[in-house]
Amino acid sequence: MPVARIAVVFYSATGNVAALAEALAEGARGAGAEVRVRPVAERAPREAIEANRRWKAWVDDNPYDTVASLDDLEWADGIALGSPTRFGGAAEQLKSFIDTTGGLWAQGKLADKVGTAFTSASTGHGGLETTTVAMNMTFYHWGTLIMPLGYAADPSLMSSGNPYGASWVSRKSAAPDDEALGAARVQGARLAQVADKLAG
Repeated sequence: MPVARIAVVFYSATGNVAALAEALAEGARGAGAEVRVRPVAERAPREAIEANRRWKAWVDDNPYDTVASLDDLEWADGIALGSPTRFGGAAEQLKSFIDTTGGLWAQGKLADKVGTAFTSASTGHGGLETTTVAMNMTFYHWGTLIMPLGYAADPSLMSSGNPYGASWVSRKSAAPDDEALGAARVQGARLAQVADKLAG
């Protein structure tokens, strides 16, 4: 019996979105999926990176040796997009990768997959919901079916405060807590389960 294939494609500047990505992947694997976790390429100028201590540390010690490719999207039954908020939307690095998907879109190769999104911001009203919805706009154009995190999948999600997708408010540069990582795991498991039903 084939298993669902999940691609977790994200941009992380300091590691917080990467932590959510890994938790989402863990949830998907726990539901039986085959998972690829892929950051998009860093495109920011070095001087900008050097000006932020945490950004520089993440870039210098980045644990990923494979960046996202179009093949990852074509391969997947379910796609999770993740990004920190940038003025209420996704980071340029993720958007730049998305802008390369026109060929797959034109061939209908991204249609009828399942998509979901997740994010992090430094303030509680810094654009968590708008960033998630903005990433979902990509799925509309691809013809990908959007799967929200919702509240019904797990009672604990009622306290996370975001049915759109897993999110984290990184006050004072804090790493995601257990509640945020737990929400991401639920989202990953749900993505795998829905993708498996559609692919089967």
